[in-house]
Amino acid sequence: MARDPVADATEIARLNDECRRLDAEVNAQATELSLLRTRFSRYETALRASHIIVYAQDRDLRYTSISHDMMGHAVADILGHTDEEIWPADIVSGIGALKREALASGQARRTEMAFDEAPGQRWHDLHIEPLRTDAGDIVGLTCAAVDVTERKEGEAHLRLLLRELTHRSKNLLAVIQAMARQTARHAGSTDSFLTQFSARLQALAASHDLLVRESWYGASLNELIRSQLALYIDRDDAPVTFSGPDVALKPEAAQNLGLALHELSTNAAKFGALSVPEGRVTISWKRGGGPDDPLEFDWHEQLGPKVKVRRKQGFGSMVIERNLARSLDAQVDMAFEPDGLRCHLIIPATQLLVGR
Repeated sequence: MARDPVADATEIARLNDECRRLDAEVNAQATELSLLRTRFSRYETALRASHIIVYAQDRDLRYTSISHDMMGHAVADILGHTDEEIWPADIVSGIGALKREALASGQARRTEMAFDEAPGQRWHDLHIEPLRTDAGDIVGLTCAAVDVTERKEGEAHLRLLLRELTHRSKNLLAVIQAMARQTARHAGSTDSFLTQFSARLQALAASHDLLVRESWYGASLNELIRSQLALYIDRDDAPVTFSGPDVALKPEAAQNLGLALHELSTNAAKFGALSVPEGRVTISWKRGGGPDDPLEFDWHEQLGPKVKVRRKQGFGSMVIERNLARSLDAQVDMAFEPDGLRCHLIIPATQLLVGR
């Protein structure tokens, strides 16, 4: 039977059109595949740079994919294995139960868990989601583990700071309460009480300002003296001079010595060397070279009114003699010499910051 040239030409044209259509579809699919690969590559790059590990497991909790090495195990050592084959029993018991709950209920689960990894313990926020087919059947799990160690450490540090703040606040309130009670006992009138108590609060606040600037680590003795005696130091004819090596006090020592310096200067301004133009106060301190050597501190007044030993102990003397001796375990020697008061303190090394 003879072939129909027209029919053959039509069939050839149809086949050519089909080939072109198929080529176009293949090219379009290749372009789409290239775009998907590019997007997936970007996703992988972003994922590797993050603190997030993404992985999938089948219904037997066997790993089918994972984005990163995890807990010291390489990706190749994890794929194809179950949790029981890789992780310690204590980890499996905790996380395994959540994964099985997610598989059974079809609901997502989330928890935070600590894992022992080099160089130390790491915290992960785990989000576990059932993995479903288009028909809705659960075929496994997809999980994301976010490293939240820095956040957990920050929370722990914040709790520590809050406990420390509570402790210091209670101590401060106790100091203020004692200060108010003792000031009221020695003040002759309400106005006198308000004046003296306000001045002592300001002295306490000055020490605290100094400690806050140093993050409550401690305070330089040099700066402590400047903060309490600024009125007598920051002027051309300064009646107060001080000298000594670089020494830093622990917070409680700085607080109590600051109050003592305030009382010494107040007493000197009322009755001693700072009450007359020609009076002078010399402050000096020294310390041996050993780590256990104490700090020796001297307050020496000269050229003031003739000193008389007081028969009645005031609040200032009590702060210096009793409070320093009790709170700092310091040795206190107050000598009412005729030419001026002299206060000699021996502060133990336990009240000083190491290395200062």
